[in-house]
Amino acid sequence: MSTGTVAGHAEPAAEPSAGPAVQGPAHAGGALGAVALPPRAERAERAQAAAERLRPAGIDAVAVTWVDNAGIARVKAVPLAGLVHAAEWGIGAAPCFDVFLADDTIVTSRLIGGPTGDLRLYPDLDRLVPLAAQPGWAWAPGERYTQAGTPHPGCQRLFARRMTGAAAERGIGLKAGIEVEWVVALAGEPQEEPRYPTAGPAYGMHRLTDLSDYLRELLRALDAQGLTVLQVHPEYAPGQFEVSLAPEGPVEAADTSVLVRQTIRAVSARHGLRASFAPVVEAGSVGNGGHLHLSLWRDGRNLARGGPGPHGLTAEAEGFLAGVLGALPELLVLGSSSPAGYLRLVPSHWAGAYQCWGLENREAALRLVTGSTGERATAANAEIKCFDATANPYLAVGAVLAAGLAGVDQRLALPPEFSGDPAEAGPGTVPRLPASAAEAIAAYRKSAVLREALGEALYEAVLAVRTAESEQYASATPEQLVAATRWRY
Repeated sequence: MSTGTVAGHAEPAAEPSAGPAVQGPAHAGGALGAVALPPRAERAERAQAAAERLRPAGIDAVAVTWVDNAGIARVKAVPLAGLVHAAEWGIGAAPCFDVFLADDTIVTSRLIGGPTGDLRLYPDLDRLVPLAAQPGWAWAPGERYTQAGTPHPGCQRLFARRMTGAAAERGIGLKAGIEVEWVVALAGEPQEEPRYPTAGPAYGMHRLTDLSDYLRELLRALDAQGLTVLQVHPEYAPGQFEVSLAPEGPVEAADTSVLVRQTIRAVSARHGLRASFAPVVEAGSVGNGGHLHLSLWRDGRNLARGGPGPHGLTAEAEGFLAGVLGALPELLVLGSSSPAGYLRLVPSHWAGAYQCWGLENREAALRLVTGSTGERATAANAEIKCFDATANPYLAVGAVLAAGLAGVDQRLALPPEFSGDPAEAGPGTVPRLPASAAEAIAAYRKSAVLREALGEALYEAVLAVRTAESEQYASATPEQLVAATRWRY
């Protein structure tokens, strides 16, 4: 549950800096485009400079992460002395990780799966940073290529970069931010029910006081890693907190969400605590969201302001949001990955369970945020409330861009907005979003936009993972489902 944070969505830079250079146009369709690796000599030179910078800081090893289709961050690590080789030649990573489930069961899909084959995982040196709460370690997100050096069609980060490039081809720049909610509990056995270190009330100063040293160390660690925190506060559920970061480009925002969660885990461990980002930590309670904020820009202008559409939306912004709103049932497959997410997505819990939009409406799945009078030209953005932290953030942002750009291309218009709680509007008045993974999967199967944008290999790998997990937990009680996923995320 979140009150939502109004982020200052300042104008994005003309050219994103993170990730290997994008050479040539990026396409909106399933084609990989030209997300080519820079020359090997250039990668080696930059890695050598990075290693020389990190060595005096006491860094011994670099963790390189990617996020699989179940929403789990996986990792390969190299000693600092091996960073240059990793940048030159990549780190071996089997393609079967694309069909891992959250409990580490391995399935298969038509184009990805099985024991044969290998990929190369390349660290993004632009995001390489020492981990402030893990002394001796640095971190970088990774991208996966084939052994021949061509983009892996199942790489989720490359997908997000292609969709960002597709927006740029239309002259649209984007800023994004992903809210991070978590529940902190006392460390215990792997399947133990959570025991909370604070009994403070929802949003209460009591809770912040109880854990002030913990939160202060977290803020210091995030700052040391170059991240700009907008706010941190207690949330609604027992032991629950939220941190909001400054908006960035879509790929960078996804990177940051991975880094923030890793930092929270590390700081928690140093305080004898553990963190859960699962959508529901106790059955029947309010859960953790992973709300995605987006703003669109053209020529230095926020497209959410100064237009003829509702609340000043330009035609492009309205088309984008209409495309996203219409695609929310299938987008849930990418934005709420686990079957446990549907235990959170219930009416009257500010989770966005209904397929509607509204100005500052926290029950609508799509909330328009304008900000205070005087700052709206920079602050106005849209929030997708039905997403949670089981999502692979690269898939989530990339798929939202694909749906939104389709709405721009088709010049869609938003339906009438809804004010208030849709649950009180009467049966059938406002469409309910899928109430189960199976319902969302059925919508995903029908989506030509997502199939084209993801490409067949990634589209089918996601489908295989979602279908397997849906079947895996089809007969589970809410308590069993929560217990199975509570400490996986």
